[in-house]
Amino acid sequence: MEHGGPTDELDRTPRRPEPHAAPRPRLWSRDFALFFAARAVARTGDGMLPVALAAGLLAHGMGAGGVGLAMAAFSAFFVGSVVFGGVLSDRWGARRMMVAADLVRVVTQGTAAVLFLTGHVVLWQICVIGAVNGIAAGAFQPGVASVVPRVARDVQGANGAIRTAEALATLIGPALAGLLVAVFSAAGVFVVHAATYAVGALLLALIRLPEPTRRRGEGPGYVADLVEGWSEFRSRTWMWSVILLWMVLMVTMWGPKIPLTSTEIILGHGAQAFGLVSSALGGGTALGGVLAMRVRPRFPLRAGAVALFGAGAYSMAVGLGLGVPLLALGAAVSGAAVGFWGVMWMTSVQTQVPGPVLGRIHAYEVAGSLAMLPVGQALAGPAAGLFGARTVLLVGGVATLAVGLVLLFLRPVRNLTAVPPSHH
Repeated sequence: MEHGGPTDELDRTPRRPEPHAAPRPRLWSRDFALFFAARAVARTGDGMLPVALAAGLLAHGMGAGGVGLAMAAFSAFFVGSVVFGGVLSDRWGARRMMVAADLVRVVTQGTAAVLFLTGHVVLWQICVIGAVNGIAAGAFQPGVASVVPRVARDVQGANGAIRTAEALATLIGPALAGLLVAVFSAAGVFVVHAATYAVGALLLALIRLPEPTRRRGEGPGYVADLVEGWSEFRSRTWMWSVILLWMVLMVTMWGPKIPLTSTEIILGHGAQAFGLVSSALGGGTALGGVLAMRVRPRFPLRAGAVALFGAGAYSMAVGLGLGVPLLALGAAVSGAAVGFWGVMWMTSVQTQVPGPVLGRIHAYEVAGSLAMLPVGQALAGPAAGLFGARTVLLVGGVATLAVGLVLLFLRPVRNLTAVPPSHH
């Protein structure tokens, strides 16, 4: 497999020229601006959905259990379909799949708006809509990775800009949803959410990006494509080792973090304090994205692993029972660490993996990363009952430190060299 340079027989890590060999290319091309706008709009809409879903279902007397089932339907079908979405993305074209997925979600969210507007809300129907949305998201997600290197020569700068915009969108989306619920009810939020998918589909369709075309019966079949993607994923030690460690974090830190931190902060300091801390988390993530646009380490995953030492600061601060200012500081540090790591990781995947298999490999790493999240979420309550919520959160923070150390000890991860923009 061609990677643009000789490879190490042990970890197949490409040996690249020094990342400072070429001047940094211009970031804001027409196509990248369209893709950036599409991602910002989509993330704003996605940030609105949990508020609308919770408010709408609770208003119809379905309780927290109904909200959980609707969200679980989305998550389960997303994880189950994203690998197949990677095959289709590489086979039919990433942008084509993304546009189709957005159009499907215009229909599903429009249907949800009609259900809530008329008051004929049945839980199984909402779960079916969630399942279809999960499948559409599985078809959409592989393109997020494979399109960026084709619309931006400065891949790291592009990822930093996108990460920053997404973090800001997660702050704007819930606030906008709360306003719309208060003025128009949950149905109004679903109308706006459907509109964000329509706008996203239009922006993606305007990108000038040639798509692969494969005639019927030409090339390997779907199963062969799936096997090839797995083989490419498995051959990269630096990639699958990170995913295995991320699965540990999903159980110990990410899964318990959201339900336990929200409960502890709201019960101890009130809902307003939780809103403030959540804003600090989003602001920190945006800061991490901006920092990743400026800092260009020779070994990106090494720098990212160092940053990960701060990723557990939020969980640790809540676990230690600190006051609101220190909770906000911990959340900001955690957000910045995760934001910086996310750009280093995504840029490494996009620049180290050949374009023809990038969609499938990204799908495998997303599926692997998220597979254990429901396990961590499900175990959070029982673990908190046995050991106390603060103890579970402290364990998650310590686990994050341990994962950062292990990443630095793994030679394929530690020594993965950045690819200069001229070689993307």
